[in-house]
This record gives sequence, structure tokens and C-alpha cells, in this order.
Amino acid sequence: MKSLILIILSLIMLSMYSACNISEASANDLGVKAYQTTPEGLTWYAIEDLDKMKNLNKRVMIDMYTTWCGWCKVMDRKTFTDPEVIEYLNKNFVIVKFNAEQRESVTFKGETYEWLNTGRKGVNKLALKLMNGRMGYPTMVYLDSNLNPIKSSPGYKTPEQLLGELQVL
Repeated sequence: MKSLILIILSLIMLSMYSACNISEASANDLGVKAYQTTPEGLTWYAIEDLDKMKNLNKRVMIDMYTTWCGWCKVMDRKTFTDPEVIEYLNKNFVIVKFNAEQRESVTFKGETYEWLNTGRKGVNKLALKLMNGRMGYPTMVYLDSNLNPIKSSPGYKTPEQLLGELQVL
């Protein structure tokens, strides 16, 4: 009886290990490489790669930032270095960092978005669309696994606030 239980537990652990490796291998199999991996282990992807990653069946979090945004930099230093945040994001989300003011055109869901000369520094039309025209930074934009909007959430978030928000999505 004990050996049967050990065999069953071993099979369960092996299947859990395999399931974890399948999603990681799938990103590699899809030809998608990380845009950036932080020293703490948080893996960011480029927004252009999202279409290829739909098969991973993960929700998406897009960190909308600008180069001049002070609170964006604080989130990078404090929130996105928190071990619990890193573990939760890497396990449950495909995460993207997107400069809302970038001038390079971007293709998302088969549509190309250009830079628009408006305001002080301009804005990429994709940021305008995903943020519903409410241009405040930082803003987290959440998409379902089919890249449809769930919600956008403006403002700085501590690690605890971000984890709370992520867990109720």
C-alpha cells in the first residue's frame, strides 16, 4: 500500500514538473525570446511577440511607461524586484514593457500603430487605444489570453497592491 501511494505521488509530481516545463518550452518553441530578463529573474517580452504567444494560455500585463516618468522608475526599483511579484508574474502572466511615447510603429493583433504628434512628447496610437485615451503613467493594462482588454489600472503600485490586483483578475 505504501509503495502504491509513493508511486502515485511520484507520478503526480512528475506530471506537475512536466506541465511547468511545457509552458516554458512552448515560449521557446514559438520562437519567442525574452525582450529583457532582470537580474532578479523577471522576464519581459516585446509587444510584437504577443500574437505568437497566445497558445501559452496566459493573461497579459503591459506596463505602460515613459522615459521621464518618476513613478515608473520607482515601480521598476521596488515593485518589480519583489520576489513574490516576480514569481506570480512569471508563473501567471506574459509581461510586456511598452514605452507609450515610442516613435517606432508597432504591430499588434495584425494592425500597425504609429506615433502621433500630440501633447508634449507625442504618443503611440496603441498606447492611446489600450489606455482608452487616459494617458497617465505608470498604467498596467491587462489582457486576456486572446489579447482582449480586461482593464487598465493607472498609478504607482507597491508590491502588495500589485499582487492584490493581479490575484483578483
